[in-house]
Amino acid sequence: MAIEIEQPPVELSTVSVSETHGENSPYFAGWKAYNEDPYDELKNPSGVIQMGLAENQVSFDLLEEYLEQHPEASTWGNGVSSFTENALFQDYHGLDDFRKAMAGFMEQIRGGRAKFDPERIVLTAGATAANELLAFVLANPGDALLIPTPYYPGFGRDLRWRTGVKIVPVHCNSSNNYRITPEALEEAYGRAEAMNIKVRGLLITNPSNPLGVTVERSVLEEILDFAIRKNIHLVSDEIYSGSVFSSSEFTSITEIIEARKFKNSEGVHIVYSLSKDLGLPGFRVGAIYSYNDRVVTTARRMSSFCLVSSQTQRLLASMLSDTQFTQNYIQTNRERLKKRYELIVEGLRKAGIECLKGNGGLFCWMNLSPLLETPTREGELALWNSILHEVKLNISPGSSFHCSEPGWFRVCFANMSKQTLGVALKRINGFMEKREIEGK
Repeated sequence: MAIEIEQPPVELSTVSVSETHGENSPYFAGWKAYNEDPYDELKNPSGVIQMGLAENQVSFDLLEEYLEQHPEASTWGNGVSSFTENALFQDYHGLDDFRKAMAGFMEQIRGGRAKFDPERIVLTAGATAANELLAFVLANPGDALLIPTPYYPGFGRDLRWRTGVKIVPVHCNSSNNYRITPEALEEAYGRAEAMNIKVRGLLITNPSNPLGVTVERSVLEEILDFAIRKNIHLVSDEIYSGSVFSSSEFTSITEIIEARKFKNSEGVHIVYSLSKDLGLPGFRVGAIYSYNDRVVTTARRMSSFCLVSSQTQRLLASMLSDTQFTQNYIQTNRERLKKRYELIVEGLRKAGIECLKGNGGLFCWMNLSPLLETPTREGELALWNSILHEVKLNISPGSSFHCSEPGWFRVCFANMSKQTLGVALKRINGFMEKREIEGK
């Protein structure tokens, strides 16, 4: 039995008790419901199926096979010196071999159309740390970053909670498939100015937004031109770029920078992570890539608070340096994700549910607005609550992603087995049939 300790009435810091962490969001509440009653095919077949977590588990067998064939990658190696090299302090620049391997992998998943200098890579403990670190470097407390909607609920925690930086949403809508327009950017910037808030940067997610849609090259050009015109930073969060179903459908901001011969590139920064592309969120490996020397230097100093362990770097340096493995992994992983995407979209279509057409990511953006009793956020949350507790599916309501149109939900499809996905689709179909009968 846990020891109960009387809690004295002492105060905590303003940051620690701030609600900007966002843990009260339905997005995190759904996770809690899953953790309390997780689905298991044999032990708990009536439990909650987790469809709110964007994890990539479709290619674990390839990673496990590599480690079985290359045990030296995940062991200390031979001799005491190998252990010592891992155990002793490493410079926060990161291991040279790993940064070179990381740069090579980033080039591979972009189809070789962009180049990355290992000296411009700053390693962090995941994308969460990378985004927060950049917020610290680029903005002062009270300044703002513009972010197009819908956007990841965790950005409130990553970008605002400890930094004091504000988020000003750039409102996008379904009328043009949530395309980021110059008009929407200008409106958000003007709104910030009207509130006397200094805008320091613009953060876009490509295609790690909840939509699973890549940003077109022409749109990226407009976004970059806007940032240059306003003299603000542009952060391109390209976490899921390796999960795009076809590399030809994805354009990295790096390609545009190189095509412009690096002119006005000092305000451009990229956030990257292996969490989704290799399905290794537990390894906590992220990176910042910046064209600004001062940002690289400052971020590297600050990265001492979020270092990646030496053993993790050595393991991944071995894996990512094996071009035969990485080429096979990238191709196979994309093919599997595309098939999984087609499976869930077709299953939802048969149930009478339409999705926004996607071409990347680990999820789809589905439209349940016809089921809302009232076309409001409250109506959306009532439907979400019913699906979570009656159907036992944890899907994420659009309002938790700051979507201004009620009735949209994000559904993840790569964090479970094909069999579990089949169960989830069967539950959704049953729910829709029940709704149809009740409607009649």
